[in-house]
Amino acid sequence: MAADRMNTLFLMSDEHNPWVMGFLGHPCVRTPNLDRLAARGTTFTRAWAASPLCVPSRASIATGRYVHQHQCWDNAIAYPGNPRSWMHALSRAGYVVDAIGKLHFRSAGDPVGFRQQIETVHIQDGIGQVWGSVRDPLPSTSSRSGMFDKLGAGESAYNRYDRFVRDAACHWLESHAGGDAPWTLFVGLVAPHFPLVVPPSFLERVLNDPGLEACLPVDPPPRHHPWVTRMLSYMDHDAALGTAERRRLAVAAYLALVEFMDGLVGDILAALEKSGMADTTRVIYTSDHGDNLGARRLWNKGTMYRESAGVPLILAGPDIPAGRLCTTNVSLVDLHPTLLAAQGLRCVDPGLPGRSLLDIACEADDPERIAFSEYHGVGSPTGAYLVANGRYVYHHYVGYPPELFDAVNDPREQHDLSDDPAHAAALAQMVAALNDIVDPGRADAAAKRDQRQLVAAHGGPEQALRSGHRGATGVPGGASSSNSLPSILSEPTS
Repeated sequence: MAADRMNTLFLMSDEHNPWVMGFLGHPCVRTPNLDRLAARGTTFTRAWAASPLCVPSRASIATGRYVHQHQCWDNAIAYPGNPRSWMHALSRAGYVVDAIGKLHFRSAGDPVGFRQQIETVHIQDGIGQVWGSVRDPLPSTSSRSGMFDKLGAGESAYNRYDRFVRDAACHWLESHAGGDAPWTLFVGLVAPHFPLVVPPSFLERVLNDPGLEACLPVDPPPRHHPWVTRMLSYMDHDAALGTAERRRLAVAAYLALVEFMDGLVGDILAALEKSGMADTTRVIYTSDHGDNLGARRLWNKGTMYRESAGVPLILAGPDIPAGRLCTTNVSLVDLHPTLLAAQGLRCVDPGLPGRSLLDIACEADDPERIAFSEYHGVGSPTGAYLVANGRYVYHHYVGYPPELFDAVNDPREQHDLSDDPAHAAALAQMVAALNDIVDPGRADAAAKRDQRQLVAAHGGPEQALRSGHRGATGVPGGASSSNSLPSILSEPTS
């Protein structure tokens, strides 16, 4: 098989904080399978989601476009099969392109480009979270967070579904062993996405790890940026947790879910090895976005901080430098040209913002490359935007003050430099970089226009808000092992 026509195994988790991997020095979590994958490939240590929210980010992965370009703004406006995806391009070129597991597009019936979708899940009923589209104005009354209604040891429907996805992926690899036609297989796992419920053995190990204490939220909570404060006035997950002990349990359960997910990834990679195709297969591991995980006493996603807007990203296989930590800023929009280049194809749209990671992995680190992310989802009073280069990370909030962080000396983004005269030139440089990509006010207005129209079509704001957290991702009934698996999860998801 030609070097530019390798198989591609694309593994994606959901909501994986970019700091939470063992080989990056995390004090508690153990990820031996991701560690081994990184050891034989390149890790992009400054990788970003196109949006810190599931549906918009996944639409960007499919299309190679920023959110304001494809206009899948939130978790009720999902990818319907246009614009053109990398799946379309590969399928039309005659390659095998299949999907297993969580996709979170609009519907399995939409022509998104896969040859087949095996027990995939999408936004609920093709509708999703219309209540989260009520943003103009953002409601002045607070909405109850149900994110931690289920927390701790146990087994959720998501845990069972992820095992089913693992089994289906292993079977797919076994059934394609020995074939000559190059393939691309997407495998979507849900963990470590909430609900933070995890099999007891995983949770027990983390709770007994002395490194856990270094991962816990600070007390008292810090002063928040005004945009974040407005978001918290609508929905405050930390207040829903309530106690230090529950916060500790939430962090532990999340870390345990990462370890649970790492084990599933290991099983899939073992099946790849057993199939005899490992030497002709490149592997991509990433997540759709991160998770705040208690940093700044924030939880879930939806903020522009690194914990939420950043993602893990590993590329391994033939022709990929082994054991490399690449500090060039990259984005999930880079996956579109990467997946095409893996089969020797080029993007048909020269206006797409991404570049192939196959190239970036083999080049010297580029401190000038810009990464971009944006958020127009639930809880946001206005659009939020991120621009990063090799030195700085800039946050722009429409109608609110900006933030500027020194990514080299302050990687955890604790010290805002936006008012520091010594960094005025850097601030101006980042503002100019943002304006080269998007008109932030215009994109904010476009998102709110589309969301108003959607909410109106579903009965107006009051009706949408009365729907509560409707939008939980259904899982196929066939995913059950020993227990009956409900077709619709009771846990809210996004």
